[in-house]
Amino acid sequence: MADPKGFLTTPKQLAERRPVDVRIRDWNEVYVERSLLPIITKQAGRCMDCGIPFCHNGCPLGNLIPEWNDLAWRDDWKGAIERLHATNNFPEFTGRLCPAPCESACVLGINQDAVTIKNVEVTIIDKAWDRGGVTPQVPERLSGKTVAVVGSGPAGLAAAQQLTRAGHTVVVYERADRIGGLLRYGIPEFKMEKRHINRRIEQMRAEGTRFRTGVHVGEDITGQQLRERFDAVVLAAGATTARDLPVPGRELKGVHQAMEYLPLANKVQEGDFVESPISAKGKHVVVIGGGDTGADCVGTAHRQGAASVTQLEIMPRPGDERPEHQPWPTMPMTYKVTSAHEEGGERVYAVSTTRFTGDADGNVAELHLVEVEFKDGRLTPVPGTERSIPAQLVTLAMGFTGTDVKNGLVEQLGVELDARGNIARDGKFGTSVDGVYVCGDAGRGQSLIVWAIAEGRSAAAAVDRYLGGKTPLPAPIRPTDRPLVV
Repeated sequence: MADPKGFLTTPKQLAERRPVDVRIRDWNEVYVERSLLPIITKQAGRCMDCGIPFCHNGCPLGNLIPEWNDLAWRDDWKGAIERLHATNNFPEFTGRLCPAPCESACVLGINQDAVTIKNVEVTIIDKAWDRGGVTPQVPERLSGKTVAVVGSGPAGLAAAQQLTRAGHTVVVYERADRIGGLLRYGIPEFKMEKRHINRRIEQMRAEGTRFRTGVHVGEDITGQQLRERFDAVVLAAGATTARDLPVPGRELKGVHQAMEYLPLANKVQEGDFVESPISAKGKHVVVIGGGDTGADCVGTAHRQGAASVTQLEIMPRPGDERPEHQPWPTMPMTYKVTSAHEEGGERVYAVSTTRFTGDADGNVAELHLVEVEFKDGRLTPVPGTERSIPAQLVTLAMGFTGTDVKNGLVEQLGVELDARGNIARDGKFGTSVDGVYVCGDAGRGQSLIVWAIAEGRSAAAAVDRYLGGKTPLPAPIRPTDRPLVV
């Protein structure tokens, strides 16, 4: 155990965010750099090292949280990163982007503030990078087997790194011009600077993983060609088919999917554009969708100089406290204020968009909405609540409905789909085609980064066993495992 009295004597303290008026003028991460260093050992000391650590259950990766909390409290950062890397390939990603179901499952959180697990995690990995403690793990010998990984998001990268370290020759295919998937072009720079991805890619290159960008599998190379060239194929393309809003005026200029808008802002930071082709500068911006992607659009619009930002959510506003029907240790639906929401704008709940109207040039000018309420278990418009708001840029951030590898690659490979339209898999991540495996959102549907990495690691173990008859690789989850949510 860390500090035996830490949970009694140390109050919860989080990483410090930079002042709003400062951070919206740049694209750097919102946190004050190294602000955790003076406080993190005491925060790690709040961990009670529970007899049954429910944080393990809350984390799909099975992170050894009490162990590395104890090591961090003892200032043993070398030991801490070894225990952290034992279950997680990319803790610098999860420590910045994961919504932390582990903290929702923390036993201390039953009647106090939970341990700041994410903050400890990100400090451990940042210290490791600073001290040269993250080095390539080159396999001692090669197996002679080859594996193609389709998609370079967290699931694909995790699978590729595990399989490379097992001695297989792994090629990662990515249709975009840079590696990273949604980590690269879906996550804004202010949430995670892309230098974190770049140095992991360099580590993976040094280990032997090969990357092929600008290759659209299904068009530039067919499924049949993949099967001929490789001993196994891992489909990790993610869930990129966005949910649309079929209302009058959807065709107006200025109404975009979030994943049309966000990548362009990231490309500006990569140096591809001086200014984004879709910019919020001087415009009244409306973001439809109240989740993380919507918040990313809000923060991006602030930095581009929007005249106003309004975020719409069809569901009622969540409560501030854990609902009774979502008891500990489940991950509750509560009201959250992200860094983007701190920066301004208005959040409007329980409303539904009915139509858009435009100006004489075909540009969107107004969004028309109506309030909704639950009636007989369905969201129903409330008569007399119709109104309009100015909207010169609208982003649709309403989630994703599946992977678009269904458009070509699925047919070429002959793999089957499940009832939800995802790629069907068995209890070992295998598809209906021998030697073809699927992990991450392509098989699971839209989910969290920790589930993507966990599935990538588990699929890698299954592929390694398929190629060699046995495997030393860990498999933290099964395809049937579900998150601790109600």
